[in-house]
Amino acid sequence: MEPPINLVIATRNKGKSSEIKSLLSGFPVIIKNLHDFGPIPEVKEDGETFDDNAYKKASFSAKILGFPALADDSGLIVEALGGAPGVHSARYAGENASDEERCLKLLHEMNGKSNRMAAFECVISIAVPTGVALTYEARCEGLITEKMRGSNGFGYDPIFYYPPLKKTFAEMTREEKNRVSHRGKAFKELKEEFDKIMVWIRQQTPKIF
Repeated sequence: MEPPINLVIATRNKGKSSEIKSLLSGFPVIIKNLHDFGPIPEVKEDGETFDDNAYKKASFSAKILGFPALADDSGLIVEALGGAPGVHSARYAGENASDEERCLKLLHEMNGKSNRMAAFECVISIAVPTGVALTYEARCEGLITEKMRGSNGFGYDPIFYYPPLKKTFAEMTREEKNRVSHRGKAFKELKEEFDKIMVWIRQQTPKIF
């Protein structure tokens, strides 16, 4: 029987790390995140697409730490704002803004707009130390609410309403959210191929197993 694989989640976001850990529970992997390794240089997320940024984060972390790394880059695309905040979702209200400040800024920008259509997009990149990577992506469509609702989740969850369940992401349990969210869908695809991914990781990184 093969030993478990060390997989680094290339994030310092505790909400995202916890969500990803629950999505991969049951697989023979030892999940670590960037907090387990002390100070390492920050990756500049200056890509033009979610794909660019996910690959940059995964590949940089894998090269620096010597372990396979998984990164996701995701964000909110709001139709009435011309696709904003998009790749700038995490920095929309400034570099050190809280989730609440980001939500309030977006609600302010949407004030008086009748078109509330929005979508979350997610791209997952799994990279090995040589820089080679696999990519998975998914999308979830919904509406921007008029005010914040719910206390679960993180990021823009309190203002993203998902019509089929009649709830914002922040009003859902983690299990409900994982079934329908952009990240949940991308991970579902990844999990269906995870045995192949583990074989691929071992082939690409034979020295560390």
